[in-house]
Amino acid sequence: MAFIYYVTQIQFDFGAVKLLKQECDRVGITRPLVVTDPGVKAAGVLQKALDALAGMPVAIFDQTPSNPTEAAVRAATEVYKANRCDGLIAVGGGSAIDCAKGVAIAATHEGPLTHYATIEGGSARITEKAAPLIAVPTTSGTGSEVARGAIIIVDDHRKLGFHSWHLVPKAAICDPELTLGLPPKLTAATGMDAIAHCMETFMSAAVNPPADGIALDGLERGWAHIERATRDGSDREARFNLMSASMQGAMAFQKGLGCVHSLSHSLGGVDPRLHHGTLNAVFLPAVVRFNAQAESVKKDRRLERMAHAMGLGSGNDIPQAIKEMSARLDLPTGLAAMGVQRDWFGKIIEGALADHCHKTNPRLASREDYIHMLETSL
Repeated sequence: MAFIYYVTQIQFDFGAVKLLKQECDRVGITRPLVVTDPGVKAAGVLQKALDALAGMPVAIFDQTPSNPTEAAVRAATEVYKANRCDGLIAVGGGSAIDCAKGVAIAATHEGPLTHYATIEGGSARITEKAAPLIAVPTTSGTGSEVARGAIIIVDDHRKLGFHSWHLVPKAAICDPELTLGLPPKLTAATGMDAIAHCMETFMSAAVNPPADGIALDGLERGWAHIERATRDGSDREARFNLMSASMQGAMAFQKGLGCVHSLSHSLGGVDPRLHHGTLNAVFLPAVVRFNAQAESVKKDRRLERMAHAMGLGSGNDIPQAIKEMSARLDLPTGLAAMGVQRDWFGKIIEGALADHCHKTNPRLASREDYIHMLETSL
């Protein structure tokens, strides 16, 4: 039985942030906590959201780390409760949005946050009591604004997923104008994250034809525009299409992701300084080669269809094309350049095998398969 669900209300256009108060009124949020990070605040983007909320009592938590942590969720939850907030607005990249999703759980549910992690059986414990959330993305990468999941580093240093339809933002305000000042390196890394979502969810064996179509269109948009957006941050057409690719990848990944993300989540827990999107770009070539032998991938010509969306001659060209794209974007093309050591492999593989994305890869990976992927990606 295929389960197909789309997804939430989205406002998508230049200047859409001005609709923020209107969306609060629609959702029923009267005392929001705005969750953001120091970079978004320093760039003046937070102020644009606050200007749109003029006249409302607003509390602010602006200390989201680059990889959201359970400690940050606790601190933001204290601000939420102290100000008697009744909803959340996340303004930022995936870190701020995921941190806000953590607060949506922690502010309304009893017990430690890990009790609600997917691999702990926690998805069913997240109820409709979760605080309502409006998401305003400021990067084009994670697509968390239209996703049911959050990734948070918990107190024992595991990087865990939290998944529930109750965590899907009640509204997503996708304003490409908010990404115009994004630095080139961050544009490239987050853009490759979006491309990885489109590719990996399309390779998933789950049955969801609408998601497949959305993922392929998102891949075409992202692949065609990531270099332009990185070279010229003021290119409005490129920014529009890259933000669309990000949103579409997340709309599609209800199908499930796979080994790219199980490895990235695990390694991101081992060294939280590593950027998730960059890790995805590094792991993609090895995982595409591994997935090429999956029966569902071969039967449905998945690699050939991705190659067509990317303007390539053959599915066999995809791994090298990804490496060459990363090089052109001035991103690392191997783990060694990011400081990853071989003696980390055991811990990385342990986390990857336990990750919620491991079992939704179209071909189940063994410990030996993961060793090969890591060696190939080094």
